Amino acid sequence: MLPRTLFSSEHEDFRRTIRRFFDEEVTPNQEHWEEQGMVPRELWNRAGELGFLCMGVPEEYGGLGADKLFGIVLMEEKAHSRSTSTNFEVHSDIVGGYIQHFGTEEQKRHWLPKMATGEAVGSLAMTEPSGGSDLQAIKTRAVKDGDDYIINGTKIFISNGWHADVIVLAVQTGDTREGKNDISLILVEGDRPGLSKGKPLKKIGLKGQDTVELFFDNMRVPQSNLLGGKEGQGFKQLMQELAFERLTVAIQSVQAARSALELTIEYTNNRKVFGKSVSSYQNARFKLAEMKSEIAIAQVFVDRCIELSLQHKLTGEASATAKYWVSELYCRVVDECVQLHGGYGYMLEYPIARAYCDARASRIYLGANEIMREIVARTL
Repeated sequence: MLPRTLFSSEHEDFRRTIRRFFDEEVTPNQEHWEEQGMVPRELWNRAGELGFLCMGVPEEYGGLGADKLFGIVLMEEKAHSRSTSTNFEVHSDIVGGYIQHFGTEEQKRHWLPKMATGEAVGSLAMTEPSGGSDLQAIKTRAVKDGDDYIINGTKIFISNGWHADVIVLAVQTGDTREGKNDISLILVEGDRPGLSKGKPLKKIGLKGQDTVELFFDNMRVPQSNLLGGKEGQGFKQLMQELAFERLTVAIQSVQAARSALELTIEYTNNRKVFGKSVSSYQNARFKLAEMKSEIAIAQVFVDRCIELSLQHKLTGEASATAKYWVSELYCRVVDECVQLHGGYGYMLEYPIARAYCDARASRIYLGANEIMREIVARTL
């Protein structure tokens, strides 16, 4: 299809390196990690050792000072390799991004070098049992007490939560009843007294990803842990980062869809029905052609969104469109691919069956697709 123009030769060299890492050190361990419900802590250390974490962090804070596209290459190769147990992007691009862009100098120097080496794992805690997409309605509250905050509340569906050493926690700090002006982000150490972690949640897909509930019971943190050092900035900080966060779903969805299609092309070429390969039948060929075309179209839109993000021009409308449309394409593609695999497509020993289970969450996390449609509808 159309050649991509985003990446330099250096990015493509890195693509080969990171693909080898996933193929040799991650994908072969997927089944074991899915049984455990998380990756081992050693994988984080290994990724840090190889320089794959927080690559965009400036060298003075322990990173490589690499451009954003290196992180995007990592996301693409993770998705294409179906290495769904890892969640490096939450750690590096999301949590690392909050600390790098909004943290005080002390916060940056304390956390970013540790995150770059894998010594500290990062997590973002926004969603609560009562809801996730409506950020202004969060109930977890931080109340001032001397030089500290006392925090009470619960967060759910928190990626990297079990291994987390630093949590970017969304809380209510104000009482103006104006919603967004009452929200702040606080950095919470993973071993702080008053914080307890539930067991990894059992999910229908993404089973190897570390996903937990977090409970805050009169947890005391110093006010110096307030991200950026100023109250009431949390909603603004979240909104500034959310467009790219939602784009990461589209970036990975289009590559995961392409991977599913490649699996299915190989299977239908080799699988015989009435003495002929499945792919030789017109219905199968047309289905494969439709999926190939739609994936190519999605890639063009996603690449344009990436370009806008690099220019700091990506709008909430564009990222919401990419997030909902490409994630739904991903789900449609894996459904068609399961069908073309026949009964074997329903067996978990086949990668396409696991892809079917993993795909479903993409329409929910980082904003349910119904909310994404609402964001787009507001621009009509």
